[in-house]
Amino acid sequence: MTTPAYGANAADKPLEPMQIERRTPGPQDVQIDIAYCGVCHSDLHQVRSEWGGTLYPCVPGHEIIGHVSAVGGEVTKFKVGDIVGVGCMVDSCQQCPSCRDGEEQYCTGGGFVGTYNGVTEDAPGHTLGGYSEQIVVNENFVLHIRHSEDQLSAVAPLLCAGITTYSPLRHWNVGPGKKVGVVGIGGLGHMAIKIAHAMGAHVVAFTTSESKRADATALGAGEVINSRNAEEVEGHAGTFDFILDTVAASHDLDALTALLKRDGTLTLVGVPEHPHPSPDVGNLIFRRRAIAGSLIGGIAETQEMLDFCAEHGIVADIEMIPIQQIDEAYDRMQRSDVKYRFVIDNSTLAS
Repeated sequence: MTTPAYGANAADKPLEPMQIERRTPGPQDVQIDIAYCGVCHSDLHQVRSEWGGTLYPCVPGHEIIGHVSAVGGEVTKFKVGDIVGVGCMVDSCQQCPSCRDGEEQYCTGGGFVGTYNGVTEDAPGHTLGGYSEQIVVNENFVLHIRHSEDQLSAVAPLLCAGITTYSPLRHWNVGPGKKVGVVGIGGLGHMAIKIAHAMGAHVVAFTTSESKRADATALGAGEVINSRNAEEVEGHAGTFDFILDTVAASHDLDALTALLKRDGTLTLVGVPEHPHPSPDVGNLIFRRRAIAGSLIGGIAETQEMLDFCAEHGIVADIEMIPIQQIDEAYDRMQRSDVKYRFVIDNSTLAS
C-alpha cells in the first residue's frame, strides 16, 4: 500500500513530498497511523549523508507516536485504537546474547534494524521512517504509551532523546544521594536533567551559555555551571558520582573526568563529527575513573522509561511544526535555535 511521506532523494536536495510503499501487515505486525514524529539531529545527519552510507530515498523519523489502525492475526500485545510509539529500532536478530538479554540496541547478529535507513526486504530495500502518515512494525518493537492524549506530541522525543539519557542513568544507578552532572542543555540534555531529577539525584547542569542558567534550574537542576568559567568548574573537582555528556561536538574530556570522584564515570552519548582529543590517562588511573559510552536502550527498558515518564509527568519541551517547515527546522537545529525539540504534526502531510 502507498502512504504520503516526506523525504530526500539525494544529500544535496531538500526534503519533498513523496509516496512510499508500506507492507500489508503480516501475522505479527502492527499498522500505525502516525500522529506525531519528533525531529532528531540524527535525521539531519542521515538525510545529508554526513555520516555516510545513507540510502535514498531517505525518509527520516524515529520518534513516532500514533494509533493502531490494524493488527496481524497473531498479535497479542496490541489492539486497534491503542496509542503506541516506535523508536529507533524496528527489528534485530533476536538470537544473539544481547537480544536475548533485552539489549537489542547492541545486537551482534548483524546489528539492529533502524527505523529508517536499515536493510529490509520491504521496498525500496531499506526502512523508511516516521515522516509519513503510516508505518507497519513487528509488535515486538512497538511500545505502549500511557501519557494522556494532550501530551502525545511532547511524548514523541522520549522515543530517542528520552531513552538515550534514561538508559545510562539507570545503568549507572543514578538516584538519591548521587551527584550527577549533565553536560549540554539541548534535546538530550534537557531530558537528562528532568529524568535524573525525577530519579532523586542532585543534578548539576553544565552549559556554555549563561542565558540557559534559568532554563536549567526550571528543568530540575539544583546547580548550574558555566563551562567557560574555569574557577566555577574547578570548584567541583572530585565531587561527581556520574556525568552524562550529551555534546555531539569534539571537546576536551579532561576537565570533566577531573570532576569525578574515585570510581566515578563519565558517559558519552553524543557522537562527534571528529574524535575527541585523547584524554589524560593519569586522570583515570589515579582515581579509578572511567569514560564510557551508551546507545539508546532495549525495548523493555524503553517501555520502562515511558512508564517512568508517564508516572512522573515528564515530557519533552517542544516546538510543533508542519512537515513543510522541516528544512527550516533543520537549519534552526544546527544553530541550536529550538527549545528543545521539534515535533512534526503528521496531519500536515495531507496538505
